[in-house]
Amino acid sequence: MKILRFHQELVEYLIKRGLVKKFEKQSKLFTANINHPSLGAELLEPKYLRIFSFRLDRKYRAIFIFRAHETIETIETIEIIDINNHYRK
Repeated sequence: MKILRFHQELVEYLIKRGLVKKFEKQSKLFTANINHPSLGAELLEPKYLRIFSFRLDRKYRAIFIFRAHETIETIETIEIIDINNHYRK
């Protein structure tokens, strides 16, 4: 599993909220085993959009989609499209 580089705004979001180390830890778990229990990876509604998330901590989640790898089709690649407060109202 490979995670593509993501937009600078998401990096700033992580830094501002002190989530860099949590993101790094969860990313390592994610690339090793997408089904690791502490990730809580899930397919979001509506399911036909094929948008997923995994947990950074109890409050924040990384939202991602699967992308086709440009050179090696056997490597699954994801793109983080958002990091957000899971319980924001």
